Amino acid sequence: MSTFEVAVATIGKAHGLKGEVALILRTDQPEERLAPGSEFAVEVDGVTYPLTVAKTRVQQGRWYVRFVEITDRGLAEGLRGAELTTEVDEDEEAEDDAWYPSQLRGLEVRTPEGEVLGSVLDLEHYPAQDLLIVRTPDKRRVMLPFVTALVPEVNVADGYLVATPPGGLFDPEDA
Repeated sequence: MSTFEVAVATIGKAHGLKGEVALILRTDQPEERLAPGSEFAVEVDGVTYPLTVAKTRVQQGRWYVRFVEITDRGLAEGLRGAELTTEVDEDEEAEDDAWYPSQLRGLEVRTPEGEVLGSVLDLEHYPAQDLLIVRTPDKRRVMLPFVTALVPEVNVADGYLVATPPGGLFDPEDA
């Protein structure tokens, strides 16, 4: 059984005086991942803290959570920006055309002809589309839209993805 870590949410602003916080969701299964009793380990300033979901609520489309361990606004404010992550079973989570950032990091990015363009540093989520952050051989960071037209093949098992970027995207800046 193989597991990997996935981001569930990023903790946002404190809400109210009793330790509730807003969440920026990173999952399409918030009801399951954030069920009362769910446990997380979050890192803040190099220190890892355990957090247990006491309750959640949704107000005007925004998720809020209260943790057993966080009882006041001051503690809640200290969590802002922390990532809630959890371990998941790779077999249970398998989908044909869906990948988690942890599966994509480190994959070689190559053209259909085999030219190496770089390697995946991360996947960032934006409103219009997700972007792959690619480190080129000359150490530049390139943002490649993660859409089928530009990334037609992802092969996690063999450690690469095929990219057909628009002209100029991977050209050296001084060219």
